[in-house]
This record gives sequence, structure tokens and C-alpha cells, in this order.
Amino acid sequence: MKKIGIVTIIDYSNYGNRLQNYATQEVLKSLGFNVITIVNAPKPANVLSKIKRMPINVIISKAINKAKNFKKNIVHRQRIAALKKFTDAYIFETDTCITEKYIPNNFSDEFDYFVTGSDQVWNPTFRYGSPIDFLTFAPKHKRIAYAPSFGVSKIPSDYVKRYKEWLSEIPYLSVREHAGAKIIKELTGREAVVLIDPTLMLPKERWLSIAKPAKNKPKKEYMLTYFLGGIPNEYKRKIYGIAKKNNLQVINLADINDRQTYIVGPSEFIDFINSASLFCTDSFHGVVFSILLETPFIVFDRVGNFPSMNSRIETILSTFKLESRHQRNIDDASIFNADYSHVDLILERERKKALDFLKKALNIEAGF
Repeated sequence: MKKIGIVTIIDYSNYGNRLQNYATQEVLKSLGFNVITIVNAPKPANVLSKIKRMPINVIISKAINKAKNFKKNIVHRQRIAALKKFTDAYIFETDTCITEKYIPNNFSDEFDYFVTGSDQVWNPTFRYGSPIDFLTFAPKHKRIAYAPSFGVSKIPSDYVKRYKEWLSEIPYLSVREHAGAKIIKELTGREAVVLIDPTLMLPKERWLSIAKPAKNKPKKEYMLTYFLGGIPNEYKRKIYGIAKKNNLQVINLADINDRQTYIVGPSEFIDFINSASLFCTDSFHGVVFSILLETPFIVFDRVGNFPSMNSRIETILSTFKLESRHQRNIDDASIFNADYSHVDLILERERKKALDFLKKALNIEAGF
């Protein structure tokens, strides 16, 4: 059986990351391949020098804050343990971790193909422009980009030359959002197909088969939130206003102060969304699983350091004709009445588009 190595972000603290990794694996397995995720760790060369240049008062301040956050760090480690447990149960990973400076001899000979994606593997802020994410360690004919994301709308000038070269050397290019396709066009002149995130390739029943209720799941109806960029007061007023008006308990998945909820794993994440009366989020994968599980949702623009990441959400709302679920468009009368009647046909079309791309890239005729 031919073998594929997945190169993606290895993040044991993020639900979307773990679930897209699992979905990519399952899609490729269904096409008849032995699939394993390559554990990798890009190392930015300038981090150490930045630390050395920090004034002593800044270093002391950081140490004090770290001590203050000791209890929160313990809770965060418990969450990581839960996501690692999910990974060990459902995702096949290499025992060896590769880095830019360490790739075993003849490593690429062990695989027939390498797939980079999905997730934000090409985000220069997260990944520092690592050549690993562009599969430069492998022969060009083995390189495939499956719905990766840049996570930004523009590539910093320091990265342009490298990105242009590396993208030009990947024979099969696809991306997850229209902003990414535009970047590739501007850098290389090539047209990259926009594909749905791999989590959307698996049907609802498949996801529910690995879902399970959390120990602290409410018995009464509840409203779920999952915000990665923080919840501004404006958002809180809207969320808690809806909850009060409809007698709903509010469960905040990303609130580290609520330990029992914060430490749940991806299986519980799926169940929480599936059972919610309403889901409020700024997360791309929060939107994905709302669509898959047909849960009414309101998506908010993410605030904080990466507002340009909203392009991914704009693409998915446009693809599935669900712009009405954005908080700036939501109608009070339809908050709990999301119309998903048209989604199945779109999913069928988009899944076929993705499979056609993969079949061509992998030179196979197998079905899904």
C-alpha cells in the first residue's frame, strides 16, 4: 500500500487543529493509502536573539506574570493532555520529529507522497516561513498542497521571495480561502483551486461516532460560546441578552477560569456543539461544525492580533450561502432557526471538487 506523509501544524491545544488533522488522515485513507502525520517543529532563528535584547525590567516583569499565571498554566496543561489523548486514539503520528535542521537521511524515500495542509501551515506569523511546510525536503513530484491556509491577506515583504520560490515548486496547489488563492496568483501567476476544509469532507454521522458528552454537560438547554480572540463587552451584551431572554445557560468553551469545561477534548467539543441550542463563535472550525451538525450559530469577527484571519470565515459563509449567520446580519427572528436545507447540495459539489483534485494529484481512480 502506498504511503502518504501529512505535514501540518501539531497543536495539542487547539480543537480545530486536531480535528482537521484527523479529517485529512481519514480522507486520504479512504482513497487507499497508508497515512501518517509527520511530527514537525519549525524553529524561528530570531527568537533567542529577541530574548537577549530584552531590557532586564521586561524580563523580570515576564517572570512575575508567569508566576501569577501558574494555576492557569496547570489547567492549560490538562487541556493539552486531553487533546493529546484524542491524538493518540485517532491520529497516527511519526515517532521522530523533523525540523528545518534535522531531517533523517533518505526520509522522503519512505513516502510516495507528502501532503501539506490543511490549517494555517503557510501563516508566516505562526510558522515563521518554514520550508518544511512547503515540502522542500521532498522531490517536487511528491508535493501536494491540500487546502492549506495563509491565515493572512498579505505576505510580509521579508517572506515574499521564499514563498514565491516554494509555491512555484508545488505541482498540485490548492488553498482553503479566496484570499489565499489571490496571494498565490500575485506571487506566482498560478491559479490555485479553493477547496473546503477537510473537516467538511466527513459526514455528520462520522463525527458523531467519535463524539462523547463531557462530564459537566448541562442537563438544561444551553448556549455555547467559543472565542479564540476574546469576547469584547459588545459581544457579551448580545450573547447574555439572548441567553436571558430565552432562559439558556451559557457555556464558555475557551474560558480557562471554568476548568471543567476548558479541559474537555475534541470529542466533547463536537458533542457540545451538537447539543447546543445556539453556538456563538469567532472560530473557523466553530462555523464548520455548526454547519456539519446543523446547529444554529452566530459568527463574530475576531478581535485581537489577527483580524485579517476573518477571510477564512468570509469564504465559508459565502460558499455555503450562510452570510445571514454573521452577527452584523443576524435577524432576531432567525437566531434559532438556521436554514440548512440547501447545504447538502453544496457539500456534495464541494466534496467532489476536493476528491477530483486529490485523485489527480495522487494519480488514482478510487472513490470516497
